[in-house]
Amino acid sequence: MRTLLIALLIVAAGPAHAVSDFTASLPPGQFDVGLRVIHQYDYSRVYKPAIDYVSGKPPQGERARPVQTLLWYPAKAGGKPVTYRDYMATTATAQEFGRPASSADGLIKAMGRTPATQSEVARTMQARSEAPARDGKFPVIVYAPSFTAHAAENVDLCEYLASQGYIVLSSPSFGARSSSMTDDLEGLEAQAGDIAFLIAFARSMPQADLERIGVVGFSWGGLANMLASAKDDRIKAVASLDGSLRGFPQFINGGKGSAHYFDAMKLSAPLLYVARRPDTFEEMNRREMDTTFSLVNSMKQADTYVVSMQPMQHSDFSSWAQRFAPDSYFEDYSREEVAQAYRWTVRYVHNFFNAYLKDDKAALTFMGNSPNANKAPLRMMQVDQHRAVGSPVSMDAFVRELNRRGFQHAIAIHDEFKARNPRFSVGEPGALNSWGYGLLRGGREKESVEIFRLATHLHPADANLFDSFGEACEKTGAREEAIRNYRRSLELNPKNANAVERLRILQQQS
Repeated sequence: MRTLLIALLIVAAGPAHAVSDFTASLPPGQFDVGLRVIHQYDYSRVYKPAIDYVSGKPPQGERARPVQTLLWYPAKAGGKPVTYRDYMATTATAQEFGRPASSADGLIKAMGRTPATQSEVARTMQARSEAPARDGKFPVIVYAPSFTAHAAENVDLCEYLASQGYIVLSSPSFGARSSSMTDDLEGLEAQAGDIAFLIAFARSMPQADLERIGVVGFSWGGLANMLASAKDDRIKAVASLDGSLRGFPQFINGGKGSAHYFDAMKLSAPLLYVARRPDTFEEMNRREMDTTFSLVNSMKQADTYVVSMQPMQHSDFSSWAQRFAPDSYFEDYSREEVAQAYRWTVRYVHNFFNAYLKDDKAALTFMGNSPNANKAPLRMMQVDQHRAVGSPVSMDAFVRELNRRGFQHAIAIHDEFKARNPRFSVGEPGALNSWGYGLLRGGREKESVEIFRLATHLHPADANLFDSFGEACEKTGAREEAIRNYRRSLELNPKNANAVERLRILQQQS
């Protein structure tokens, strides 16, 4: 897979173009924006190998995973003005924190080959470096860049969200073992792990409201954030900018090679998918695209929005790409039409997070409107939206239903959930045994009995579960049922000494 950075270097060599005035066309929100560049490591993950493949010697420096973190936040007045060049300079230290910023001069020079692109490089941005943070609590958004892209790939979006009252974090898209991302599950999970790391890092910020977390990603990052949300239900909203949900369904469709924990039927976090202009059937056929699986259509328990932007190609979802693309890049649509579509993309992302992280009713209405009702330019976009149907098919939902309807309905509720999603599972015998004993020790003996009843219903050949079932029945005074369960446990495991002893005691009580 060709990286976005390489593509940008190619277009930078093209002919001159007019200054896009990209930043000025995106009015900021009410807050000043601060920026911090933080160099930190995830010490729970190894990044460098024990032996350097080139030198044959142990690598120099820290072997843990580097997570260069760009942090935007609502700020008070102060700090140092940030130029676009400052953002580009962070590419030099993305992996090796000790490198001088001047190491990025080659990239900056390549990108600024014309007077117009030089102007973009020198442009003063909204953020101010190390500005004091504003008091208060703000929702947290993690931005996940595209394949092997740097954290500064979409600074216009990140600055804008911070100006609207969000804390925004981003880190580079690195593979599991090098700065080159890999188009496999290991690479995808490495980036999902970075998202989790940034959420954990947000705990160090007094202004971060960790009850309101969202993620947004472009391309490969727009698939990695789906995996992150499948693992972390604290993520309350997911936005994917032409994410790889369609191009790499094998990682999320439940088939061989799919992430084992990913189940679209369990996802309840709302999804906004902003896509490039749709491919024709002939294009999909030539590319041999697999259209048998649609993540969006499978997400029955989550609100979903698909916004298809007619003027936009894939790389247009990066503001970096738009800033430095030559005029020859824009064919069917003009530079301004594509920039306008990007601004509407940002507007949809902003309203989406306002609706689901800030409970903003006006924003929710915006998301439910037609493009025409939102006064979008004619023929710019198509919107397809679906509201969640029923409750999520998940363990959390299962427990809530047990407490609502009563544990005596555990088997019936399980069967209902299983009918809605054949992949639904309440866990292996050991997990069910622990759950039952947890209820028993917590003073909920009757509920414990019903969980063991469910467990033995699902695993009728497990001697230990019947033994535990017998113990729970004893606690509730159900002597005859306890005897039946101990006897069944002995039939399955004649060496069960506990069952022998408990039966002896119970039979003496007759």
